[in-house]
Amino acid sequence: MDFQPTEDQRDLKATLRDLLARRYGREALRASLDTGAALDRNLWRELGEAGFFALRLPEADGGVGLGLPEAVLLFEEAGRALLPGPLVATHLAAATVPGAAAGTTVVTAFDLGGDLISHLAEADAVLGVPSPPPGEPVRSADPLTPLHRARPGAGAPAEDLAPYRDAGALLTAALQLGSALRTLELAVRYAGEREQFGRPIGAFQAVKHLCAGMLVRAELARTAVYAAAVTASRAEGPGEIAAAKLLADAAAVANARDCLQVHGGMGFTWEADVHLHLKRAWVRAEQWRTAGEAEELLAAELLDSAVP
Repeated sequence: MDFQPTEDQRDLKATLRDLLARRYGREALRASLDTGAALDRNLWRELGEAGFFALRLPEADGGVGLGLPEAVLLFEEAGRALLPGPLVATHLAAATVPGAAAGTTVVTAFDLGGDLISHLAEADAVLGVPSPPPGEPVRSADPLTPLHRARPGAGAPAEDLAPYRDAGALLTAALQLGSALRTLELAVRYAGEREQFGRPIGAFQAVKHLCAGMLVRAELARTAVYAAAVTASRAEGPGEIAAAKLLADAAAVANARDCLQVHGGMGFTWEADVHLHLKRAWVRAEQWRTAGEAEELLAAELLDSAVP
């Protein structure tokens, strides 16, 4: 089995990276922070036109006709760019909510457990709920992931979201993977540029070890996420996805922390983007499948396999 992306998949990935670099580069990211506008509807529609949300819909239904492996590659790029918004929920709603596939409808979901929901004020629909419920704003760790607490009982029943949970967890893991790879890039670049005692700090063993650890975590997560995308249709899919989410969450959080450490005092400033990756990684780690839920699922599968 070959887990390497094909030429078509690499081209697809490069196309989205170019789109995001043009439409949501660093200046746009910082502008979002300054204005507090976490979602750009024009960009959302451009993503829809590019097939981001309709990627897995059959061509007969107006989609692109591709699968989870291709979706994972695109979500990895979105995570790398720190693109905000309920990307996963809108993608999952492409077949059921009018306008989601085209990017003209923004769909969110009760993917944080309980009554918490992200991007409620900006959403047109909520996955598994007839209409968006009222909610009270809740302070979020990530300034570009606004949270609301809906009134008790307004959330989607667990069974309504069950068909989406595995794909949601995998696509969120892909977002985390993209962030982990990006913070690795930022750390390595800074280590090569910043000089101390007349030498780039990347020449010092302590910094080398930090960057090497980041690379190992990111590549482990990449392998797990890509493999889970390929095997998702098989019986072992849920366990593979749970493992991918665990590794990707750990890589995104730990890599952001180590990237901050490599940047030293500069990393702690608002002007550096490192803290945005860390805060987004914290929020995503609680979405669709938490570490505790993934561990329970894996433990149950191991127990079942051990019983004769």
